[in-house]
Amino acid sequence: MMRKLFSGVLLGAALVLSGTGPFFAGAAWAEEPGVIRLGAAVSLTGKYSSNGAFTRNGYDLAVKRINEEGGVTVGGKPYKLEIVYYDDESTPARGAQLVERLIQQDGVDYLLGPYSSGLTEAIAPVTEKYGVPMVEANGAAISLFRKGYRYLFAVLSTTDQYLRGAVDLAAKVHEDPSQVRVAMAFENDPFSQDVREGVTEDAAKHGMKIVIDDKLPPELNDMSATLSKAKVLKPDLLLLSGHDKGAALAVRQVADQRLNLPMMALTHCDSAQIAEKFGAAAEYALCAAQWAPTLTYSDALFGSAADYAALYEKTYGHAAPYQAAESSAAVQVFADAFARAGTLDRKAVRDALAGTDIMTFYGPIAFDETGKNVSKPTVLFQVQEGKYVVVYPRDFAEAELRWPTPPWSER
Repeated sequence: MMRKLFSGVLLGAALVLSGTGPFFAGAAWAEEPGVIRLGAAVSLTGKYSSNGAFTRNGYDLAVKRINEEGGVTVGGKPYKLEIVYYDDESTPARGAQLVERLIQQDGVDYLLGPYSSGLTEAIAPVTEKYGVPMVEANGAAISLFRKGYRYLFAVLSTTDQYLRGAVDLAAKVHEDPSQVRVAMAFENDPFSQDVREGVTEDAAKHGMKIVIDDKLPPELNDMSATLSKAKVLKPDLLLLSGHDKGAALAVRQVADQRLNLPMMALTHCDSAQIAEKFGAAAEYALCAAQWAPTLTYSDALFGSAADYAALYEKTYGHAAPYQAAESSAAVQVFADAFARAGTLDRKAVRDALAGTDIMTFYGPIAFDETGKNVSKPTVLFQVQEGKYVVVYPRDFAEAELRWPTPPWSER
């Protein structure tokens, strides 16, 4: 049976975000507010449950903050927003079913995205079929933006960007980049295969030699075969993408096998909490990220990136992962679009979303004709003394890259 999990009520602060006029402070409404219903199918159980929880937290924190700050005015009338959640169980087919239910039975006119590119791939045809705008924050696969969708908008940078920085760093630290030997292990899902596309393109530009190119199964429980090959072939750089489960597995098994890698770069380090869970074993790992609390972005709703991180940690008791930050930004984008559209007509809201050009605590957001955010770069953390420190790009770096990683006998 379909199980509605809960609804959250938020008061949109679009006028604060867009700077177009005054907003309704607190709960002191001049008239009874209307309701705009948003829907979200999010992974609260199953494979993606950890990141699904971060996604929901991000939406909910935006709910709370906007609720405290006031309401969105659309065509001169105040509105509050209601978010209806379902658990997609980390299953694409289930996600598509639930989105159909949200639209057809629950009467939802606007969708917030799920977690993962695979689930977004499953849902996008449904929202497109019904002309329902979707702002998504956790589906970065470049393939999503090659299908001509008009109602899909993504606040995050596309997947092909995630580990390009690691290839660039490897080229910079080696006198002759063409001598760099690269090992790659990528989960066989849309997200990770798009990460692979980006790094293979950049490795080819530098003339690097790819010595391992493995596809990892979706139910990722062991990568010892890949690491055994790496022991023999001795790559200069290991690149790996397997969501939070893959990041944790890689750190643990590299340590177990005492595999010496001069440079290792992963996706989903922060959501896997590799520094917190694995301590010294995680040192020197490079971690792709969409966002960091040290970035110099800010907005009128959350303040700076650091302010958002502090509020998130106070609310949820752990450091703010980028999956939560980008999810909060998605709610902000919808609020801004509602105010600028001046109507709740779905086509008009879609057109307002297409014209988005705002700065948020998460970074700049402006969409190209395919619906992807073309304004915000990705970053690389390095685990240094138990902390995630931005080392790339140079303009945002908090510290110098520590390279090469010392052999295990010296650590």
